Order: sequence, then C-alpha cells, then structure tokens
Amino acid sequence: MSYADNILSMIKQNQDIKHFKELNWEGSFKEYLDIVAENPKVTRNAFQRTYDMIISHGYTDYMEHKKNLIRYHFFDDKFSDGRDAVYGVDESLMRMVNIFKSAANKYGTERRVLLLHGPVGGAKSTIVRLLKKGVEEYSKTPEGALYTYGWKPVGSGQATRSSDCMDCPMHEEPLHLIPFEFRENILMEFNKGKKKEDFITFEGDLCPACRFQYREILRKCDGDWSKVIDHVIARRLLLSEKDRIGIGTFQPKDEKNQDSTELTGDINYRKIAEYGTDSDPRAFNFDGEFNIANRGIIEFIEVLKLDVAFLYDLLGASQEHKIKPKKFAQTDIDELIIGHTNEPEYRKLQNNEYMEALRDRTVKIDIPYITKLDDEMKIYLKDYNLDKIRGKHIAPHTIEMASMWAVLTRLEEPKKAQLTLMQKLKLYNGKSLPGFTEDNIKELRKEAEREGMEGISPRYIQDKVSNALVSERVEKCVNPFMVLNELESGIKHHSLITSEDQKKRYIELLAVVKEEYENIVKNEVQRAISADEESVSRLCGNYIDNIKAYTQRERVRNKYTGQDEEPDERLMRSIEEKIDIPESRKDDFRREIMNYIGALAIEGKTFDYKTNERLHRALELKLFEDQKDTIKLSSLVSRVVDRETQKKIDIVKERLVSKYGYCDTCATDVLNYVASIFARGDVK
Repeated sequence: MSYADNILSMIKQNQDIKHFKELNWEGSFKEYLDIVAENPKVTRNAFQRTYDMIISHGYTDYMEHKKNLIRYHFFDDKFSDGRDAVYGVDESLMRMVNIFKSAANKYGTERRVLLLHGPVGGAKSTIVRLLKKGVEEYSKTPEGALYTYGWKPVGSGQATRSSDCMDCPMHEEPLHLIPFEFRENILMEFNKGKKKEDFITFEGDLCPACRFQYREILRKCDGDWSKVIDHVIARRLLLSEKDRIGIGTFQPKDEKNQDSTELTGDINYRKIAEYGTDSDPRAFNFDGEFNIANRGIIEFIEVLKLDVAFLYDLLGASQEHKIKPKKFAQTDIDELIIGHTNEPEYRKLQNNEYMEALRDRTVKIDIPYITKLDDEMKIYLKDYNLDKIRGKHIAPHTIEMASMWAVLTRLEEPKKAQLTLMQKLKLYNGKSLPGFTEDNIKELRKEAEREGMEGISPRYIQDKVSNALVSERVEKCVNPFMVLNELESGIKHHSLITSEDQKKRYIELLAVVKEEYENIVKNEVQRAISADEESVSRLCGNYIDNIKAYTQRERVRNKYTGQDEEPDERLMRSIEEKIDIPESRKDDFRREIMNYIGALAIEGKTFDYKTNERLHRALELKLFEDQKDTIKLSSLVSRVVDRETQKKIDIVKERLVSKYGYCDTCATDVLNYVASIFARGDVK
C-alpha cells in the first residue's frame, strides 16, 4: 500500500457517516412536528439556546472575600484546549449570564443591546468569540439541535433534497409556516400535559422571500394549507460563522464607505431584468449581517463607531426584534445582539444627547483588567510553557514578576496608611496578612470603584516577554530581570502612556517588583540550603519537646546526659524570632501549636510540621541560619571556592533544579545573585 493509500485509508476509517447523517437530517414538515412534540427545546429562541449552552458545560460555586461567585466552565474554552479561556472576571461573566437568563425568560433584557465595555486588551473580543464558538458547537449536539426549512421547486413534487430547494435565506423556524389564526389552538395542543418549562412558544412571521413563496404556492393549491406544506422540506440547521449561518460579525469601516445594506441586505441588480422590479423578493439578497445571524448571534466590533444610519437599524433590531430591508416590510429576527467598545468611545456616547435612544436600549457590562495575580499568570502560561517554548528555558518567577507588575499598575493606592500596594495585591490573591480580615478586603474592593479599568494591557506584557525570548543576548535562559528590563525600556515608547507622572509611577512599580523578587529568591535559596528534611524534622521534634514541657510546666530530659533540665528558652526563641513572634506573644504561639497537635491527636492524626506553614518556615529559617556559615555562599562572589564548599553549593543547585524548576544556567545565576546579597550583608 502506497503512502497516499495509507493516508486515505486512515481518513476513511475515522469517518463517522452516521453522525454526518444525523447532522444533515431532512424530512417533511409533518416529521418535524413529531420532532417538536418529542423535544420541545428545538423551538427555543436565540437567548434561550445561548443560556442553555453555557449551563450545559457546568459551573462551580465558590466564595471569595465573603462574596458568592460562580465559575462557568464554558469560559474555560474546552473547544480549543483553553486558548481563548477567560480568567479573573467571573463577577462580570456572572452578570452577563444572568442577563442571558433574564432574556431567556422574556423578562425584558431580550430587547436590549448587550455592550461589553472596558480597557483595551481586557478580553471583550475573546468573550464574544467564545460565545460564537459555543453556539456553533452546541448546534451540532443533540441537546442544541435546531431546524429550518426550504421550498421544493413549484410544479415539481419530486424534490427530496434541500440542494434541490430554495432554502429560507434567514434560516427561520419551520413553525412560522403555521398561520397566525391557528397558532393559539395548536400551541395549546402541543403544550397539553407538559411542564411549564417544556412549553413550546414561538414568535415571528415569514421573511419576505418565504412569504412570497408561501403566497404563490397557496394560490396554486387553491388555499389548501395542508398542500402547501407538501412543498416544504425541513432540515437540521448547523450554525457556522465561516458559512455565515446563524453567526454574523460587523466591523465599522471608513464613514464614506459605510452602507446600512450591509446589515439588512441589498438588491440583486442582475435579477431585476428577470423579475421586472426591485421590490420582488426574488431580486433581493437577504444576506446582510442581521439576516444571516438570525437564530444565533451578531457581534458588533467597536459598536459605538457605527454611523448614525446603522444605529437606527440597531435600535429596531434590539427593541422590536425587527429589521427593515430596502423596499420590504419590517422583518422579524431572533438573535442575540452583542457589541464591545472601549472607554473613550463610551464616554463620547454618554456626552452625545442624540444617542439617548441607544443608551436607553443598552445594557453595559464592565470587563475590567484582572486584579488577581494567579489569574493574570494563567493568561501568559497558555503561551509561554514547556510545550510551546523550544530551545530556551524560562526561569521560575519570570512570568510571575511580569504579571505582578501588570496587576500593580491596575490597582489603586490603598487609603489605609499601614497597607502597601504590594500587600494589597497579596490580599487580593488570597494571602493572609496579620490584622486584615475578609471584611477588610471587601472594603478595599468597594472603595476602589475604578480598579482594573486602567493600567497595563496583557498585550504589552506578551510583547515584552516575546522580545526577551527572541533577544540575541539571551542564549539559553530568560530570567525575570531580562523581562523587567524589556518592560521598563518599552514604557518610554508606549503609545497609550502619555503622562510623564504615569510613566514615573510605572517605573517605580518595577522597582517594587524587583524588591519582591529579591525576597522570593532569597527565600528559595534558603529553603534549598535547609532542605535536609531529616534535620528539619529533628529540629522540630526538639522544639515540640521543649514547648510541651514549657506549657505544662515540666522539665525536659537531656538525651545525652540523661538529666532533667529546664526547657531550652534560647532554642525556642531562636526559632520563634524567625517569624517575628514577639516576646509578649510567645506563650500564645506555643499554646497554639500544642492545641493544634492535640486537635490532630483527637482526630487520630499524626502531627507533621509541614501542615503548619508558619512553624515550617520558622524551622527552615533557623536551620538556614545554622548552616549558612558552613556553606559560605557569599564566597561565590569572590570566585574563590574550595572543593568542599563547591560540593555543598552543587547540592543546593541540584535542589533548585529538581524542586523549584530551575535549569542549570538560571540556578547558577540565582545563586550568584543571592550570594551577592549576602556579600553586602543583606541577610534579613
């Protein structure tokens, strides 16, 4: 078998003909009525289908800073392995989904334009792209199935395939073929014995093209409606943005070239000669964005840049669910209208008194920048990870430091004098700080109303990380300082930063991030040096024996001399001081540890120092303090290292590689950097 035959054979074996037939089902109008009776959800409107699509992916309830939030798994983007996943704006997404829910229940919001508003690079386009992708995929599932119809050629009862038919140009619901005077009774019959949530409801009339066909066939059938539907073929409808079926996108162009027929369709001048008039629907192309987006979603990119003529169409489409094609009566549509814009354009809308009607029909949802560090990092880790970056290594904390700076630029200075901006970032990221409760964090959020609406865009961070990765100066490994230097040099030429004060503030925040990085790597090297778990465990056992004796007013047996001695206060304080436990609070801390051990014992669990983060850190710092002089890390700076010291340094380096994700290059760099800190005496 040739290579080509092998490839063709593989494709043939993986074909799913049965699934293809299901997606391309065709049948009579009567067969469609049977489908409706069995599954009323096929008649859902666009809002109902979109809401059900989001809920079908599941969701998780969680609490953050005493606020109940929901994470809708749909926004994790399982369609393309998370490429368009949206993080950190769950509150905004909750509001949007609630609007869909309200619209699905016909509480009024279905007659509004949904407007996503926020700073550039804030995921507005991504959210809409996800929605379009979601409804497209949902229409291919049994749960998301919907149907439309076509007309057999008049005078030919032989047509059985939609390829022989004139399809409805607006992909309408087949039930629109039922005359208005019969609908009430038919709906009562359909809904008899059904739960209210399973009731079939449908609104709207035939589009001009189908109305013309309907009238012509009805006339030939002498008014017998039952014969009219013999000329109808119902078929499964698959929404597709690329094929312009049920998903439309409109982007404003130059004002001189804008034409509202792009939204509502235009005359087909070649067919006027055939049909004699431009008001014949057969001489009109119902292929405007509103037409083709019927039954699905239409996206307006930079919606507020639209010409006024377009806005008139937008008002009618949202409020009345009707559009006005040239030369034809108002035509019913069923679609979700969603646009997005940035803040300057929205301010212009607010100041324009002639746009009051649009403001009144608009539901604005703010999509701010992310203000939680962990969520910001997720954006960049999608692109900069081991699977995608080949030939170069990104040192630990590189993405973290870039993300940290981005988030700091978006935060407002805290009004509490004792709180720094870095501490505020850590509180938002779920870290606990002494003296700050969940209520305090909630208050911080509340007092900073515009937080996240200004600052550095994720695109800027991506550009600078990319610059560092392709830089000729970088041979093997990109470290945080390389990226931070790229960020700083780019501020001078940033097109969106015009204020000198703002540039100065952003550069100052880079210094704050560098200081934080210094603390992090010192901590990491200290952990690597004191990573001898046996020594930490032994030190912990000694400490526990002493505080047990201290709290119970007992003496401690010395293992070497066999004598009973007073608890070793010097040892206990040398550990407690490492985590800033003051002399006045030492008794409280020791009782807290003993109570913790006692509670574990009641539950039948064994105490492990690793489960108590503060104690674990104190023990590591104590061990590091005891060992750092034997390792003599600061001697690295002098580049004169004896064999014994080098052996110990290599062990530390190996721990950095295996436990903390460093490569040999960046492990050496970070050890040299921390060594220089110790050399200048900065060992706090």
